[in-house]
Amino acid sequence: MLPIQRGLATLAIAALASTAGTSARAQEFVNVLTGGTSGVYYPLGVALSNIYGKTMPGAKISVQATKASVENLNLIQDGKGEIAFTLGDSLSQAWTGNTEAGFTKKLDKLRGISAIYPNYIQIVASGISGIKTMADLKGKRISVGAPKSGTELNARAVLAAAGLKYTDFSKVEYIDFGGSVDLMKNRQIDVTLQSAALGVSSIRDLANSIEIVLLPIPADVVQKVNDPAYVAVSIPAGTYQGMAAAVPGVAVGNFLVTHSGVKADTVYTMTKALYENLDTMGAAHVAAKVIKLESATAGMPVPLHPGAERYYKEKGVLK
Repeated sequence: MLPIQRGLATLAIAALASTAGTSARAQEFVNVLTGGTSGVYYPLGVALSNIYGKTMPGAKISVQATKASVENLNLIQDGKGEIAFTLGDSLSQAWTGNTEAGFTKKLDKLRGISAIYPNYIQIVASGISGIKTMADLKGKRISVGAPKSGTELNARAVLAAAGLKYTDFSKVEYIDFGGSVDLMKNRQIDVTLQSAALGVSSIRDLANSIEIVLLPIPADVVQKVNDPAYVAVSIPAGTYQGMAAAVPGVAVGNFLVTHSGVKADTVYTMTKALYENLDTMGAAHVAAKVIKLESATAGMPVPLHPGAERYYKEKGVLK
């Protein structure tokens, strides 16, 4: 090879190496933290990942099933995810560092992306248990969700407001939605408490298998929770098979969050892609049909990420 040819070859190799290095450095990772596969977070997280796969072609997108809110927030704080689903009360407790809720310190890297849809705290008893009201729960067998999950934190708050402690039950199981339904079908527990969107697949499955009773949670009990994240609601008749009348209940808002280390451009793109593809989210689960741009920042208990803030200012949601 002539000297000039060798020189050109060297330059070409150097250019390729430089391009490869730039490509490697430019690789973005977006890990979507969800919840159990029988809940609502997971199908919505899968839909979100599919959206990002199309709108962020240079990024490596992944979905992770987790124990939901509390685990998600701790993972986000540690930089092990770029976007996560969480309940509003868990988010508030993470921001203040509530150790009883499962946060060993203030999770100061958390940043908000969007308010999404409400979770309904649904207390479901088997028809053969004879349970009709919360007063009938004493001495019964209950599942309250995975330990220190968002559902279990909701369980503690609502049961305490109704004057009930875990010691008032003959058995307390700490199991996810799908496992709780299996125990109900096998008559190993009497009640499951699940914090999820209405029409969650686990309770639909249960209602299609056995007779169920959705217990009313009266407004005075909701008031005694003494947390603005908890609001009194009505669960419509027909939400589940055999449900002939509306039932008073309680709901807590859900949010999407990230951390301060994620680039503003990345969060801007994720936020924009969410709101430009709400039809895809709604097709994944009916819960997403209530997500509205105008309420994206409502009740956010942590600072907005600058990337999300930029998008909302562009759309006129923020001044």
